Amino acid sequence: MKVVIIGGDAAGMSAAMEIVRNNKAAQILVLEKGDVYSYGQCGLPYVINGKVPHTDDLIARDVEEFRAKYGIDARIFHEVTNIDTKLKKVSGIDVNSREPFEFLYDKLLIATGASPTIPRLENADLQGIHTVKTIPQMEALMRALPSVKHVTIIGAGYIGLEVAETVRERGLEVRLIHRGKRLMSALDPKLAQMVLEEARKHGIDVLLNETTLGFKGATHVEGVRTASGIYETDLVIVATGVRPNTQFANGFAKLENGALIVNEHMETSIEHVYAAGDCATHYHRIKRQMDYLPLGSTANKQGRIAGLNIAGYMQKYQGIVGTSILKFFNLQIGMTGLTNADADQLHVLVEAYEMEVNDIASYYPNVRPMKLRMLVEQQSRQLLGMQAVGENGVDKRIDVFATALYNEMTFEDLLHLDLAYAPPFSGVWDAIMQMPKRYGKK
Repeated sequence: MKVVIIGGDAAGMSAAMEIVRNNKAAQILVLEKGDVYSYGQCGLPYVINGKVPHTDDLIARDVEEFRAKYGIDARIFHEVTNIDTKLKKVSGIDVNSREPFEFLYDKLLIATGASPTIPRLENADLQGIHTVKTIPQMEALMRALPSVKHVTIIGAGYIGLEVAETVRERGLEVRLIHRGKRLMSALDPKLAQMVLEEARKHGIDVLLNETTLGFKGATHVEGVRTASGIYETDLVIVATGVRPNTQFANGFAKLENGALIVNEHMETSIEHVYAAGDCATHYHRIKRQMDYLPLGSTANKQGRIAGLNIAGYMQKYQGIVGTSILKFFNLQIGMTGLTNADADQLHVLVEAYEMEVNDIASYYPNVRPMKLRMLVEQQSRQLLGMQAVGENGVDKRIDVFATALYNEMTFEDLLHLDLAYAPPFSGVWDAIMQMPKRYGKK
């Protein structure tokens, strides 16, 4: 069986390794547009402040290891530009030599990830405008940073905030421009206010409700032009989201943003073709519909399931509940499940519960407060979502709540959980078990 995998990072190589382990007869060919395999993209921002010393530290296995140790035909600088699903053939060009290539397949996996979106802005081709999605992009940024004093970041989602923190920790001046009315638009306004205060406390100049129109400069960026005026800067990092790399995949069922629609076996709408990771859809267990929430953890899980199915083992991907977490200076910001906007869009009647609780026992040293916000379905009392912001302990509560969501537990079920307790870790009633004040219908 000839297996072709397009993309050599998280989903692609997770699939490749499962095929290696479970189908010794499979011939595996991986076509990677760049020259870096299997690395932790989520660690890229921490190269900026030195928490990760070098981009090489993010590489789990290099291309030579896949070739020599596992017998995978791992190619670099091979860009796929077309898929002929009738002839079961992929074709493209060598990025360096510009020579064409084509390969036949029995099974095909598309694992091409996603690329940063750069809005249509005036002078967006100026030097000094960066994105941070790949190792080469991060290396280009690291070469530029020593010669600048002021950095402007456009976008205030996960990447925008992580980069704002790490650039600021280098001692540079940072401006954060966001078109929305609050940082991390998915957060409840009260929790988002905590994030805004944390940014300003650490000297970040935050501009909200600002529409970026373009950039000022002759050859190198010198300023950012918004509807309110021009803000001078030495370097710009654009973090306004990502888009699935599926432009070459014609004839497939896709979401509006281009994500390939897959079933529980990671099969696309065309026979013998699978997709996984940031280029594919993610089934949301709470929404009960296809969604798009690209994360490294999801990409690895989807790749594993795709690989097992390609190898001949019928495995099902069980979906996501929408769990994520972010460190921002001294804050931990976590969320899982539905937001109020999600509930409104799905026409779900919910009750919202808000509380401020301690991360550990109140009498133990260094206790820290955190704010929690839960959503509960009005009639069934089923848990729907939670957001949490605090200096410590957010990760534990988000993970417990995500597990509860996965198992469709109710609000009252939380009181029966047998959670770890000792004063350095929790109060006798854990934070998510404390009966909160009821805020009524939302």
